[in-house]
Amino acid sequence: MNNALVHRLMATGNGAGALALRVPVGIIFAAHGAQKLFGWFGGYGLDGTGHFFGSIGLNPGYLMALLAGAAEFFGGLALVVGLLVRPAAAALAFAMLVAIFAVHFSKGFFLDKGGYEYALALFAASLSLLFSGAGRLSVDRALAGER
Repeated sequence: MNNALVHRLMATGNGAGALALRVPVGIIFAAHGAQKLFGWFGGYGLDGTGHFFGSIGLNPGYLMALLAGAAEFFGGLALVVGLLVRPAAAALAFAMLVAIFAVHFSKGFFLDKGGYEYALALFAASLSLLFSGAGRLSVDRALAGER
C-alpha cells in the first residue's frame, strides 16, 4: 500500500473533540455488535439476528447479520482505540443508513415508537469521525507520526 494513502487514512488533527466522541460511540457500537455476533448483553446472536434481518428483507439474513455485527463490533473497537478510524467510521455510517431505512424509517422519528432518531445520532457521530479522523490520543495519530 502506498504511503500517501496510509497517511491520508490516518491523518488527524490534535483536538480532543474526536476523542470525546469516538470513545463513547465506539463502546455503543461494540456493544451492539456483540449483541448481534455473540448474543451478549441480551442480544439474539447471529442466528436470531439473521432471522430478523431475513424477515425484513435483508437477505441472506445470516450474512447481513454477520456483516452488520462485524462492522459494529470491530468498528466500535477501532473507534475506542483510535485505529483506522476513518474506514471504521465509513463502515459504521453505512450500517446506520441501512438501519435507518430498512428498520426504523417507517416508524417515524422518535425512538419510543421504534423510530430512527438514535440511529440518526449514531450516523451523525460516525460521519463526524469520518471527516475529522481519530484526534488526540489515538493509534492513527501515533502511526501517522504527527505531533
